[in-house]
Amino acid sequence: MRKLIFIVVIVLAIVLLIGCTPGSGIQISTPVPNANEKMDVPGFKIQLNAPGINPIVNTADAHGLVGGILSGVWHGFISPGTLIFSLINPNVQMYEVHNDGSLYNFGFLLGIAIIFTLISLFFRRRRPLKL
Repeated sequence: MRKLIFIVVIVLAIVLLIGCTPGSGIQISTPVPNANEKMDVPGFKIQLNAPGINPIVNTADAHGLVGGILSGVWHGFISPGTLIFSLINPNVQMYEVHNDGSLYNFGFLLGIAIIFTLISLFFRRRRPLKL
């Protein structure tokens, strides 16, 4: 079962990686059956697009601040709570748009990794030692 989950995660990661390259989109569709065949296969299409460019990268906010790597780590660390609050209050955002680009993004992902690692360690079941 773990191998199947691993394979599915790898395939999804590859599809998302291909679909999230700048300016790209992928379309997956099933073949339309030939008119002579009696089999009816419905066609479907999936389109993935990369997010747009942030036009205010490296620009200061109203307080003159630009989010750096440490802001990214902090925002990633508090992202589970921020997600819950953003569902209640639409003025709360998870991500600082006034950031310095790649370093902020790296810090954000690092903060998410840290918080979910800590959560998994906290809730992990303790197995008794076998002698």
